Amino acid sequence: MEPLFFPVLILAVVAVGVLLAARAISRRGAQPRPEAAPAPGRNSVELARAAAAKLNQEEHRHLYALIAQGQAMAAIKLYFEATGDGLRASRDAVGALAAHPQPFRQEVPEPDGTDDDDTPQRFAYRYRAIASKGDVTREVSSNMLNDEIYGRIRTLAKSGDAEAAAMALTRHSDITIKQAREFIALLDD
Repeated sequence: MEPLFFPVLILAVVAVGVLLAARAISRRGAQPRPEAAPAPGRNSVELARAAAAKLNQEEHRHLYALIAQGQAMAAIKLYFEATGDGLRASRDAVGALAAHPQPFRQEVPEPDGTDDDDTPQRFAYRYRAIASKGDVTREVSSNMLNDEIYGRIRTLAKSGDAEAAAMALTRHSDITIKQAREFIALLDD
């Protein structure tokens, strides 16, 4: 009986070791990974809202198309390139957007109560205004002018307030006050 005692003892020790190792592995797999958790203090709905706000309309549409097609890696790459966030943050953001779909929201600037003449807005196109009298022709080309603003400038000039018209024209273009006065002089007849 003694010759079997040591092999059985070794077999029992190995079996206990395998059971302990299996238990440790199962516990490790059940614990959440720290890098998979959302950023501290932010739940996934807030993360999804913040992530959607960083995308323009085309990027938003394309990202959700990739998510719908099951192309998670392509969606993460698109978000990463569009926002410049880190790879892990992009992965978390895309996961939050997939779990909590967000509609595209156009950022609407709040009206600040200032007049259009005070703070000129730049348009995506260049507007050309031409005035001529006899052989003299002047042209103003600017992306801060449009029909409405030019109409107000012409109304000021025709009403006799040439200086106010010239000042408005200089605010909405890149010309000097002298050039604006010459241009307005051609309008006021």
